[in-house]
Amino acid sequence: MARTPDNDPDAGMRAVARVRGVREQDSRLGLTRAAADQREAGRRRDAVAARLATATDPAAIDPSGFATARLAASGLATELIASETALASATTVTMAARAHWQRDHTRLAAVELLLERRAEDRRAERLRRERVEVDDLVAARWLRARRAPQEGGAA
Repeated sequence: MARTPDNDPDAGMRAVARVRGVREQDSRLGLTRAAADQREAGRRRDAVAARLATATDPAAIDPSGFATARLAASGLATELIASETALASATTVTMAARAHWQRDHTRLAAVELLLERRAEDRRAERLRRERVEVDDLVAARWLRARRAPQEGGAA
């Protein structure tokens, strides 16, 4: 007999599990994107830091060359500070996305666990009913077997 929503005792919980599954998948994709953005911000910061580290003072110590080199280094330092700020922001977003995904994952796991427990409870109840039915059948057979010699002897 095929199960339809009318005789599926867990139809509502399955719907909740589907919704929570979609939310968990969506938040996992958001976490993946946030982590990728964080890695990219880290690469940009590392590239700027490397450029700043390789920036050298000019060999000639003329005032205009020195001022130009200091201005370039100052620009790189400002860019490094901005990239570190972007990295910190990306790290914060990633942490928030991870917390969001963990919450959604936990909620989905709770519903799945509840569905598993309900199914196990139904299996246990079905087995209990089968044992009772088998016990009743065995008892009835025993009773018939016990009465058969008595009825045969009385005739």
